[in-house]
Amino acid sequence: MKVLILGSGGREHALAWAVKRSVRVTEVVCAPGNGGIAQIARCVPVDLKDLDAMVRVAVAEQPGLTIVGPELPLSLGIVDALQQRGLRVFGPTRAAAMLETSKGFAKRFLQRHNIPTANYAVCTTAAELEKAIDIFRAPIVVKADGLAAGKGVIICPSRQTAIEAAHSLFSGKLLGEAAQQIILEEFLEGDEISFLCLSDGKHVVPLAPSQDHKCIGEGDTGPNTGGMGAYSPASALTPAMEALVLETIVEPTLRAMREMGAPYRGVLYAGLMLTAEGPKLIEYNARLGDPEAQVILPRLENDLLELMLAAARGALPERAPRFSTRAALTVVLAAKNYPATPIVGTQIRELERAEAAENVIVTHAGTKLVEGKLLAAGGRVLNVTALADTVVEAHARAYAAVDLIDWSGGFCRRDIGWREVARERA
Repeated sequence: MKVLILGSGGREHALAWAVKRSVRVTEVVCAPGNGGIAQIARCVPVDLKDLDAMVRVAVAEQPGLTIVGPELPLSLGIVDALQQRGLRVFGPTRAAAMLETSKGFAKRFLQRHNIPTANYAVCTTAAELEKAIDIFRAPIVVKADGLAAGKGVIICPSRQTAIEAAHSLFSGKLLGEAAQQIILEEFLEGDEISFLCLSDGKHVVPLAPSQDHKCIGEGDTGPNTGGMGAYSPASALTPAMEALVLETIVEPTLRAMREMGAPYRGVLYAGLMLTAEGPKLIEYNARLGDPEAQVILPRLENDLLELMLAAARGALPERAPRFSTRAALTVVLAAKNYPATPIVGTQIRELERAEAAENVIVTHAGTKLVEGKLLAAGGRVLNVTALADTVVEAHARAYAAVDLIDWSGGFCRRDIGWREVARERA
């Protein structure tokens, strides 16, 4: 079977790597792909902002399954468009993906269906925001309503900084495009967990829990990014807590989406905060996380293609997928000046040394090949994933591989997995 993957980042490289392991796969095509994906799949050019262009690629390739990697094509309705043409596709429809693509829609949905989440206010003007902000205690979370590549969330230590952040979103100064709505939220404290599930619209099966590190600085400081690293499993989410999340958050969400006439098929990513009052939903994503995919998929012992096909057909088995007992930890290497304006075009050398390391997988997030040279072509550029018996060992192995790469134009956090490392050592 030919499989088409839409996307160009580290998540899509991890997807290509995992799907290619299926005995049913004859060819993997990635549109547009990147310099690393090109080593294991055929890459074809496409603009992920152009719905018609993506449809043309899929119609020309006639894959047995199209897998939608990033959120932008979902927001444009790529799943609906391919289904209308009789093509099988893994991912939620445009209506179902609104759980991610509109935070205002999502918060109202959660409130309407009594799903535990942070208290919030949706504001459409600066004046409205300045009035609503008085009901929140600092720190205050300020969010852009739409897609922001993981950079539309600002944790503000005071009322004044929250107002300033909101003005920068309304003006377009922060993200390059003016926000039409801004969400204010109470700040939740606890362990933040990425809890991903597969859904066929009726049934849901959980994937392995993981923890992402979104802040740019060590100790989880500084502005938010798309993710600077992750690890799995995350012991903070106990089996009892997982059952509670499924019962109070995930299953009510899927039931309500069916009742709305927008059954959810694909990956439902619940960003959770494990608070003293119990698990609460921070927000939903409508696809695999990045870099969570890079630590979840290498631990998956089932055939990923078979699971995705079953979800797309509406016939997902009720038994949860099997995962290795080994731990996985991913370090993201980013271009200098990320997440502001990353410096691109710098050359990456000695990558093959890291790739040759035992129990290490290197995936590309933002690279391109130019005249045989591997160059940085984005903000987050490489992911170095290590597998080991414990997170402590995976941490050491991942950073040993990172240090084999010669790239003066990049940087990484050196403390990925620090909470779990501390738990294991204790």
